[in-house]
Amino acid sequence: MSLSCALLLLTACATPVLPPAKPQPNPDALWGIIQRDCTGEAAPRGSCLAVAAEARRRDVLLKDSHGHYQFLLLPMDRVSGIESPALLRAGAPNYFAAAWAARSHTEQALGRPLPRDVASLALNSPHGRSQHQLHIHVDCLRADVLTQLRRLQPAIGSSWQALPEPLRGHVYLARHLPGAELTANPVRLLANHLEDPADIGNWSLVVAGQTDAAGAPGFLLLATRLDLDTGNKASGEELQDHACAALTGATGPLDGVL
Repeated sequence: MSLSCALLLLTACATPVLPPAKPQPNPDALWGIIQRDCTGEAAPRGSCLAVAAEARRRDVLLKDSHGHYQFLLLPMDRVSGIESPALLRAGAPNYFAAAWAARSHTEQALGRPLPRDVASLALNSPHGRSQHQLHIHVDCLRADVLTQLRRLQPAIGSSWQALPEPLRGHVYLARHLPGAELTANPVRLLANHLEDPADIGNWSLVVAGQTDAAGAPGFLLLATRLDLDTGNKASGEELQDHACAALTGATGPLDGVL
């Protein structure tokens, strides 16, 4: 064997064999499930648990395969996500209100009461999601985030303001919303706060239940904006724990999967 051939062979042997690239998720997978399991005379079926076809709702509920307690609330119609102008049109459904009502499914899966301030809803930005159909994650807050928010509660008022400290390393705006039911639309409340409502596509929105010092029920609204310099993809789902360790005693949190 010549020296040049030997060198080529050594080079080939020294070059690491890279594993095959991880296949990219189908961005229309959720939309396909809606069409397959949530429409037609036999619906709901399969992973589709409920269909609300009336004009004021137009939403479906799916069981997410990631975690035992996570459910997804989605529009029946084609709506890409938080960035969709359709969400801000007059008469648009309040998908967050429907998602809040769906927390009963998480409670049923837990087999125990779900405290109001442990229940949470998360809508990721286009930069922090893999699907092109709006979907609100219904699940528990992370135990560490829950503890932090309870401590910060006295500093949170009725208008949007930055929290005095980050959540999971990211800056969040927060505001309190009174009431037992989510009658106001969180997406509209955030858009109205922004200088340019069209910028809402760079934001993620989280809603958690809350009870004030007097025992009155309400909600905590949290929003974070895309910031690539700090690694913030505006994925509010980062505040959730799909193992619900705050209630189940799981050894650690189960993060979402993009």
